[in-house]
Amino acid sequence: MTPPERLLDSAVLFDWGNTVMRVFPGAEGPMASWPRVEAMPFAAATLESLRPHHRIALATNAGDSEKSEIVRALRRAGLSCFFDEVYCRRSMGAAKPEPVFFDAVVSDLSLPRHRIIMVGDDFETDVLGANRSGLFAVWLNPRGGPGASGERHAVVRCLSELPALLAGLLPHTEAAP
Repeated sequence: MTPPERLLDSAVLFDWGNTVMRVFPGAEGPMASWPRVEAMPFAAATLESLRPHHRIALATNAGDSEKSEIVRALRRAGLSCFFDEVYCRRSMGAAKPEPVFFDAVVSDLSLPRHRIIMVGDDFETDVLGANRSGLFAVWLNPRGGPGASGERHAVVRCLSELPALLAGLLPHTEAAP
């Protein structure tokens, strides 16, 4: 992951399946072992755009993968270099939307909750779970339809929309050394 000297004062948490990496119907076992892995559209460009300004972490409920397998799958898709940390259900002993999951992430990041944003495709788990834990969230909703923005969340249809949205929510400031 990333060297500890990279101290930025905001973080963006990304869900894994169907947010950063495509989940193929019928695929079983750890994603790192799947014959094919694929990044979601615009994932690499979005992560590359955000990386200089925010700490980037993965927050996943994946049940078949250990942290090392998640990193290996990200590496296969060319995305591992963008992530500072990976938080997964298997290593944390809790899952989204449980507050204990988000509380552990917040504690590990050592950032105030208003400087952390969760991005994910599952409204209940990623958005409402983050909201109930005091985090703002962005719902990746490529199908559109119901689910207007609210006080504690915004909606994007594509990851490429995220950098512009986050520029207004998390101004680019670095923590003092």
